[in-house]
Amino acid sequence: MEVLLATPRGFCAGVERAIAIVERALALHGAPIYVRHEIVHNRYVVDSLRAKGAVFVDELEQVPPGGIVVFSAHGVAKAVEAEAERRGLKVFDATCPLVTKVHIEVSKMLREGYEIVMIGHKGHPEAEGTMGQAASGMHLVETLDDVAELEVSAPDRLAYVTQTTLSVDDAAAMIAALRRRFPSIRGPKKDDICYATQNRQDAVKFMAPRCDVVIVVGSPNSSNSNRLREVAEHMGAQAYMVDSAADLRAEWISGKRRVGVTAGASAPEVLVRELVDRLKALGAASVLPLEGISEEVAFSLPRELAR
Repeated sequence: MEVLLATPRGFCAGVERAIAIVERALALHGAPIYVRHEIVHNRYVVDSLRAKGAVFVDELEQVPPGGIVVFSAHGVAKAVEAEAERRGLKVFDATCPLVTKVHIEVSKMLREGYEIVMIGHKGHPEAEGTMGQAASGMHLVETLDDVAELEVSAPDRLAYVTQTTLSVDDAAAMIAALRRRFPSIRGPKKDDICYATQNRQDAVKFMAPRCDVVIVVGSPNSSNSNRLREVAEHMGAQAYMVDSAADLRAEWISGKRRVGVTAGASAPEVLVRELVDRLKALGAASVLPLEGISEEVAFSLPRELAR
């Protein structure tokens, strides 16, 4: 059995920045540092930061007055920002700059009098944060049926944005459906699907046809990790997602000639190494990293934490 490693895989620049913000806040201010929602959707990362003194909360009311809070990489609604200011909390914003870009697009479109359709997953923190950039004038669509049933007040003043972690192909299908229903709908100048999501999906599209089975390292609530599994399946490979090497079931790879391995943008490389070790223990004879795009993107930390 041979193991193929997708390139690129694992952490993206936005995830690295978000984790660094929590770690620097802890180093400079000491524990506890409160984090609203999971900083990124990965259990290993969250547990590691919790062990260092991060306290993860669902709502700001769980943060004591004067406390320090970090907003997660997924972004927050304007109402959350206002509540933090009202309660006198010190905020470090770990929102991914590519999500912030979408928020800026939404604000600009609303100022220009557009209704906005967001293509995203209902209940996902990023979708909630983007929808929360406006009190009204926004619609969330998740499926083609949602597009078919969508009712807007001004079809000629309509625009769309997308969640950054969607399947590139699924987003394209949704956009095409919107354009069929609303021919004058306006999109962002630059695609909202983030570079890391695109690159990791492209790497799986390259790898999956060469594999009998693909294993994606990622937590169940990670949108981009779930999309990698779906992409592998669409390319004809059996595909499974594991939170860690312990989740790998021997029967998934029994008798398989080639096993592909990748990781979502919130999954650290240590989990990939542990999975590869587990595959070796189950009979993998070789490990071949595939060629792929080299990512050079880096995002700066907030000024106070970068000193």
